[in-house]
Amino acid sequence: MQIDNLIQTVLIYALPVLFAITVHEAAHGYVARYLGDNTAYVMGRVTLNPVKHIDPVGTILMPLMLYFATSGAFLFGYAKPVPVNFGHLRRPKRDMVWVALAGPASNFIQAILWAVAYTLLAGFDVTERFFLEMAKAGVLVNLVMWAFNLFPLPPLDGGRVLVGLLPRRAAWALSRVEPWGFFIVLGLVLVGVVGSLWLRPLIGLGYAGLDLLLTPLNALFR
Repeated sequence: MQIDNLIQTVLIYALPVLFAITVHEAAHGYVARYLGDNTAYVMGRVTLNPVKHIDPVGTILMPLMLYFATSGAFLFGYAKPVPVNFGHLRRPKRDMVWVALAGPASNFIQAILWAVAYTLLAGFDVTERFFLEMAKAGVLVNLVMWAFNLFPLPPLDGGRVLVGLLPRRAAWALSRVEPWGFFIVLGLVLVGVVGSLWLRPLIGLGYAGLDLLLTPLNALFR
């Protein structure tokens, strides 16, 4: 891959990725605080300052190494998880679900906003490729984060949602997977299970939902 194309791609994706990660993590902390746990707030993690949420290895080094190694075909990364003491929540089992859902929900909302931005740019005949590509990247990045984090295995948000919804015995059994959950998910990603059976169908559903939501706006520019 040529260096100029690489730099352009990094610049296009940098802002959407920073927003996607920052708002996702801050949303967890904000909802946890609202439901009774101040842990993230006390540690300064309920903030839109991206520096507070970036993990040097997981957010920067690992994605860049994978991007170079696979010529952009495969990317994986993570941010610093927002600390939540579920025992401090007013109704821990129920409130765990809302705290977990806050992150993916924030990503879907951002996908809507980026899609609106793209529709407005295209509708007003803005031809600057950089801004159009950034808006498209914003939609993709946030739909990927939305779908990936909903995968039903701890420590991902979908796993925590499932723990909160299952009966206590089944929830306890699933929660015991969490220490190894990241490695299990990474293995499933590498063999293509997560991509083919989870991400692609869910992202396709996300794009269909965005098309439906933006139907009135698209009609204005026809």
